[in-house]
Amino acid sequence: MIQIKSEAEVALMREAGLVVGRTLEALRAAAVPGVTTKQLDELAESSIREAGAIPSFKGYQPHPAVPPFPGSICASVNDEIVHGIPGPRRLRDGDVISIDCGAILDGWHGDAATTVAVGDVADEVRDLMRVCEESMWRGFAAARLGGRVSDIGHAVESYVRSQGPYGIVEEYGGHGIGTEMHQEPHVLNYGRPGRGPKLQKGLVLAVEPMLTLGTRFTRELDDHWTVSTTDGRVAAHFEHTFTLTDEGPWVLTALDGGRSRLGALGVTTSAG
Repeated sequence: MIQIKSEAEVALMREAGLVVGRTLEALRAAAVPGVTTKQLDELAESSIREAGAIPSFKGYQPHPAVPPFPGSICASVNDEIVHGIPGPRRLRDGDVISIDCGAILDGWHGDAATTVAVGDVADEVRDLMRVCEESMWRGFAAARLGGRVSDIGHAVESYVRSQGPYGIVEEYGGHGIGTEMHQEPHVLNYGRPGRGPKLQKGLVLAVEPMLTLGTRFTRELDDHWTVSTTDGRVAAHFEHTFTLTDEGPWVLTALDGGRSRLGALGVTTSAG
């Protein structure tokens, strides 16, 4: 079922979102050559717990056939798209790492992700990251009260297609979020506009495009978590949690509420 939140509950989700946003800021600065993904995971867990929150990924188990997730972040490197398990892997100059982070504060979830260039990376990889992140913001900009969920995915896809022949991952996407990390509705990163549930106040969604330099097709590794590209090409993943107000989108996991990026697109925001 779709969970509609009160203004007070959305305010609580903003606090959870700020925990995630601040943690990702620390992780972006720490993702340098020589650091291990396990060290990044330890930094994330400390940041989340010091804020009085709980890492929402750690121990997460979607069904009994899958082992509980062992980390506080998903750390996906290069051709890994999402759900990478933190471990001894040491980052090298030229790598990219997608970091997905979630936190629970007072029973409410925040969820966001970013892709970080480690040292000097190829121009085509920087372009991939830019297009992926911008497509997410175009999705927020397309969201209007009274619109439909598919308006977001249509805007994501339209922008990506205008920028080049990137692979848009279809098996994974965004989702509703609230007292559980994953709720209805599913938020695709492609499709026709004007479809799906109505966008209304109190609906909180995580939007997360995942793009590749090659094919959109994916494979799950033997750890039952890590998802990578089938052709070995690099992937990027960005995510923020947002809601809609009378003043416009409010990006709950962005430290400025989305004001700067949405403002650059001519979109007003409550940005509380």
